[in-house]
Amino acid sequence: MAQELLGQTLEQLRALAVSLGEPAYRGQQLYHALYAERQFDFAAMTNLPVALRARLSREACLTLPEPERRYVSADGTVRYLFRLERAAEAAVRIETVFMPEVSRQTLCISTQAGCAVNCQFCLTATLGLVRNLTAGEILGQVLCVLERHRAELRPQTNVVLMGQGEPLLNYEAVLTALRILLDPHGVGLSPRHVTLSTSGIVPGIERLGQEPVRPKLAVSLNATTNEQRSRIMPINRKYPLEQLLDACRRYPLRPWERLTFEYVLLGGYNDTAADARRLAKLVGQLKCKVNLIPWNPGTLPFERPTPERVEQFQRILTAKGVLATVRHSRGQDVMAACGQLASLEVIPPPAPASTR
Repeated sequence: MAQELLGQTLEQLRALAVSLGEPAYRGQQLYHALYAERQFDFAAMTNLPVALRARLSREACLTLPEPERRYVSADGTVRYLFRLERAAEAAVRIETVFMPEVSRQTLCISTQAGCAVNCQFCLTATLGLVRNLTAGEILGQVLCVLERHRAELRPQTNVVLMGQGEPLLNYEAVLTALRILLDPHGVGLSPRHVTLSTSGIVPGIERLGQEPVRPKLAVSLNATTNEQRSRIMPINRKYPLEQLLDACRRYPLRPWERLTFEYVLLGGYNDTAADARRLAKLVGQLKCKVNLIPWNPGTLPFERPTPERVEQFQRILTAKGVLATVRHSRGQDVMAACGQLASLEVIPPPAPASTR
């Protein structure tokens, strides 16, 4: 069976080169061609000798996720439904979202197929956990989508680990992928432009804080009391607010860094003035910002907050000295927005009738 190379580190590729009777630096050249140049055909890796390219073509492989469907939103957002296959398993589907902007593009990637955390306001929870993704499958989403949009890419690429799955419950594969994404000699993204979002896996947060190479951290909070949070986020029963916020206080921020708290506003549930005041009290002493996310429509029994409630919530936080922004999710019409990723088929609306 051909050896899969996508997701292998520099050290692993150097060791591979030596095992093939080549100098170790050939592995470094392979690493550069694959991650920095996004070459996925061995024959096109002209920095390698012809004989080595031919041998790699016979004995190794580079398996990118296979785009099964592509849904384009009216706002330019693209949701990719990828098909993953391994020997002896049925096809698995995950989603990746590409969001173009004037000076940058943001990719929202998945770290698991489905999710086990079971947040009640998130459609991904309805899938359950199918399986963890490999480092190659995580990286492959970034590489594949960047390649498909190569001609239109802006100078800055942001990556957010906010798609399907809880990243800190697939720690080793996620960190392997992140080290390659953040390596200046690999994909070359800046730690300032990569964010990992967690539902609050305290041991994972503590472990991530000790990593020499790591992304920014976002914590999905969504409630201001244990009773309220446990109803919508069962993970809170294992890692309650006191324990989670203590881990956040101890998290070693870099000089340029703030913690991000994500707060999904559920109409009539957690969007009152009292909720806003409690939130300000919980996070007010931390170096942080709060992203307020009005709940995105789906088939779950929640309501979108009114614009007046959203504005009031933000105003209260700001008045109490908490940096707060409202994040209006893109791609809602193709189920690409925050909390909507459930591998759903979407029938595009009919094209408008010609006026000619």
